[in-house]
Amino acid sequence: MSIITVNYNNLEGLKKTIKSIITQTWQAFELIVIDGGSTDGSLAFIEENHASIDYWVSEIDKGVYHAMNKGIAKANGEYLLFLNSGDHFYNETVLEDNHTQLNGKDIIYFNLNVIEGNTSFIKLYPNILSFSYFVEDTLPHPATFIKREAFSKTNLYNEDFRILSDWKFFIDAICQFNLSYMKIEETLSTFYIGGMSSNPENRSLKYQERQQVLTTSYPAYLQDMDDVLKLKKIVATFRKSRIIKLLVKLRFLNRF
Repeated sequence: MSIITVNYNNLEGLKKTIKSIITQTWQAFELIVIDGGSTDGSLAFIEENHASIDYWVSEIDKGVYHAMNKGIAKANGEYLLFLNSGDHFYNETVLEDNHTQLNGKDIIYFNLNVIEGNTSFIKLYPNILSFSYFVEDTLPHPATFIKREAFSKTNLYNEDFRILSDWKFFIDAICQFNLSYMKIEETLSTFYIGGMSSNPENRSLKYQERQQVLTTSYPAYLQDMDDVLKLKKIVATFRKSRIIKLLVKLRFLNRF
């Protein structure tokens, strides 16, 4: 297993991430840190903790996805996990509790603890993935293990994208390259809303990048998507209806 941490001028986030990694009760992994030439003290912190890091570099790069690709190139583990600065493991035993689950599938994903300000919630992900799911959502890279060889079956992260290259990888991997996957019903990592992809100021760019992928790679799928998404919302509304729940309970209606 290889854990890859990308950082740029986020010393406090990096400290939190590295601490959660080196305090894991199961340590049979390599740790790779790719720093983008930080000037905020991150380099000194990395050097202070070099004994816990299997490979690190601090140099100017072309952005987060270029840094993630650099991490892939240096990784030796069968499975890769991107736990970037600021993200951290859910607790100290998650790897010990779950490393035996990493077996066979190209993509293995968990649930994610999401924190925004003073509130937090566990984001649950579906067992079955579909194109319509990826049109509206994605998988959490801080809680998703990807087989290293999967990147040779698909492509590396698109470095021309600023925000959604991880989403592009996942939709292409599942919907175009038909990579195998599995959901684990456990919470692996913690993610803090407020980064680049969750910043409201970047909504326009997120929309542009998403539309570029959908219209370029999946034009035929888009012909039916509006109707599919409308029907999914209607079904979801019916499932929440008290009347429907009562009819199901009284067996006048089958569960759907």
